[in-house]
Amino acid sequence: MAFHYAPWMPINKPYNPYTKFRNHSLTLNDYLAIDRTILSNERTLLAYGRTALAMVIIGGSCLKFFDSIILVVIGWLFLAGGIIVMAIGWRRYRHTDRLLHAALLSQTGEGEHPLEEKLAEAEAAEIKDKKESGEATP
Repeated sequence: MAFHYAPWMPINKPYNPYTKFRNHSLTLNDYLAIDRTILSNERTLLAYGRTALAMVIIGGSCLKFFDSIILVVIGWLFLAGGIIVMAIGWRRYRHTDRLLHAALLSQTGEGEHPLEEKLAEAEAAEIKDKKESGEATP
């Protein structure tokens, strides 16, 4: 967690603006912020995957369509670079995902999203209502 220094505090005492929110129940804004952070992490992984795929396609094209030794070397470099980019993206995704789950665990006492249990309850109630009213479930 990044610590910000308030101008009126000495530099050796870190100021954490989020300490005042500990041990408080989460609001809708908190739930939405969690969702935005999770989606942002997934979007970043997809960007890494897209970049890696483009690099692999460029490398394969260089190997397939060109006979020049320089372009063959460039093709192999792009292939290796694409694999490395995907590995870095996956590593960053998992690291951020673990940090998110650790933050949820420390703040809410649960490592999963706070609304998953409520969503499961709502789905069960909806299925029960459909059965009672005689509607067919898909």
